[in-house]
Amino acid sequence: MNILVTGGLGFIGSHTCVELIANQHQVVIVDNLVNSKPEVLDRIEKLTGVRPRFYPVDVTDSCALEAVFATHPELDGVIHFAGLKAVGESVEKPIAYYYNNLVSTMVLVDACVTHRVNRIIFSSSATVYGDQPSPYREDMALMKTTNPYGETKAVSERILSDVAGANPTLAVTLLRYFNPVGAHPSGLLGEDPSGIPNNLMPYVSKVARGVLPILKIFGDDYPTPDGTGVRDYIHVVDLAKGHVKAVESDIQGVKVYNLGTGKGISVMEIVNAYAAVNGVEIPYEIAPRRPGDLASYYADAGKARDELGWVASLSLEDMVRDAYRFETSNSHL
Repeated sequence: MNILVTGGLGFIGSHTCVELIANQHQVVIVDNLVNSKPEVLDRIEKLTGVRPRFYPVDVTDSCALEAVFATHPELDGVIHFAGLKAVGESVEKPIAYYYNNLVSTMVLVDACVTHRVNRIIFSSSATVYGDQPSPYREDMALMKTTNPYGETKAVSERILSDVAGANPTLAVTLLRYFNPVGAHPSGLLGEDPSGIPNNLMPYVSKVARGVLPILKIFGDDYPTPDGTGVRDYIHVVDLAKGHVKAVESDIQGVKVYNLGTGKGISVMEIVNAYAAVNGVEIPYEIAPRRPGDLASYYADAGKARDELGWVASLSLEDMVRDAYRFETSNSHL
């Protein structure tokens, strides 16, 4: 199939492009490079032997996106990654998050309807479940989200579901995933955010390499086994393969799937595994809890297993080993 990937040079988007090409799909990428780098396109080509068409387009720009759709009438579907994604930052900058994440979704789905591109895979998040007991299941009622980032995902889900209800030929897959970490095993692709990282693993990586002096662990008094926050960390390559399964599935209407391992791992477990597997020191200090953070959550991923044939297979050791390999070999990216 011919698939447009928004945010396709970002962390999850780039890995998904590699897996799509490996499964004989044709890829077109749009990315505004706010949190990604153009060199990633070269890395995708090196890994796959294919250089996807790339447009430096902001998905909130309806005219620019319309030109991409007009140039590619062969498109069969869209995977929508383009969005701001840091929970803590969203609390500090709610307007930026609401504008970027919601407007991009509306502009994109409007273009899909206009050009009869009837398959949309949406990069959603476990944050839409709000604060309720884990494991999270797709049939749970969605509670009030705890931060603006989560709210943009929940509202985007409603927008896409409503548009699908008004357009019966439109198939929408909402992929609610948990905490993507790790990197491509080649060391060529990984998470390399601009500035100080907002997410745990790239922060740990930069402390391990000495770029940052110390890791801040936000809270050690949560009701968890070691007091630090517990999340369902999933290797980004497993996550990318889940998107390929969704693209290739015969989905009609609106479907929702969790993509996670089904197991919670604490921040301290991540730090200890990273240090042990890679033979490095990770100095850390305890800082106050961040607004919007939950104590613990993890997935029930049984529906994705049963309906998509997808299961996460890579381990915590794989996650931290691949993350460190990327950090030490591609820090110049």
